[in-house]
Amino acid sequence: MSKRTTSDKSPWIETQQIADIAEKTGNIYKSIAVVAKRSKQIASNLKEELNSKLEEFASSVDNLEEVHENREQIEISKYYEKLPNAVILALNEFEEDETYYRFQTEEETEEQ
Repeated sequence: MSKRTTSDKSPWIETQQIADIAEKTGNIYKSIAVVAKRSKQIASNLKEELNSKLEEFASSVDNLEEVHENREQIEISKYYEKLPNAVILALNEFEEDETYYRFQTEEETEEQ
C-alpha cells in the first residue's frame, strides 16, 4: 500500500477554505482542475490495484463453495471500501504540496 491510502486523514469530507485552495495556483478553477486530474489518477490506480488482487480469486469454473463465501476476497473488498474517496486524497496531497503540476504556456498551446 502506498502512504496516501494508509494516511491518518479522515475519510469524511470536511469544509475547506476556498482562499486556501486558490492560493496555490492563484485561481480557484485551476486549483480544482489540478485536484480533479489527480483524483482521477488516484482512483484509476486504486481500481487497478484492487482488480489485480481480486484476479487471484477469479476462476473459470464456479462451484458453490467458492461462490458462496470467500473470506479473504471479502476482507480485501472491505478494506478498499473503507479508504477515503480519491477526491479527498487528492485534495490532501494538494494542500500538503505533494502534487506536482504545471500549466501549459501559450507557446506550448500554439504548437499543438
